[in-house]
Amino acid sequence: MQESRVPPGARDRFEALYLAHYPAIHRYTQRRTDSADDVADVIAETFLTAWRRLDDVPDGDFTLLWLYGTARRVLANHRRGESRRTALASRLRDELATGQEAAPADPRGDTVRTAFAALPPADREVLALACWEELTGPQIAKVLGCSGTAARLRLHRARKRLARLLDTTDEVRVTAALEGESR
Repeated sequence: MQESRVPPGARDRFEALYLAHYPAIHRYTQRRTDSADDVADVIAETFLTAWRRLDDVPDGDFTLLWLYGTARRVLANHRRGESRRTALASRLRDELATGQEAAPADPRGDTVRTAFAALPPADREVLALACWEELTGPQIAKVLGCSGTAARLRLHRARKRLARLLDTTDEVRVTAALEGESR
């Protein structure tokens, strides 16, 4: 892969521009955002734009004004993105809440959920892979990074422990109840 060529003097001009105006752009951005991460993102994007459009950056007193204008547009884009992400998250929360309200209360489901939560994390994971993701033994082995035999053994033991917590010996019924929890 061939590197793109940097015009002579471009790197020096950009470094001088950055060193001279970074503090002002930092203050400008910091006054307009709530988090240090957002400040860093906006500054980085502002100076990346300056680097990409170095030929468009005016000299002299107008350099800082150009950078302010660029930072202003980057902030506006950042705020629009935040607004979209917030709206999406709110919509997803509403959809999830609606889906949960629509399901009738099942006392057996509460018992299964409680027993499932009481299992060690490794047991919960192998059961979830089998019951909720509907993976086969070899697929579970791949996900867990173990042999097929080890995966089957882990699944068998996890089913036994869940059945014990539910005061039953019927692993098939336990698995069916757990599969019902995924919907």
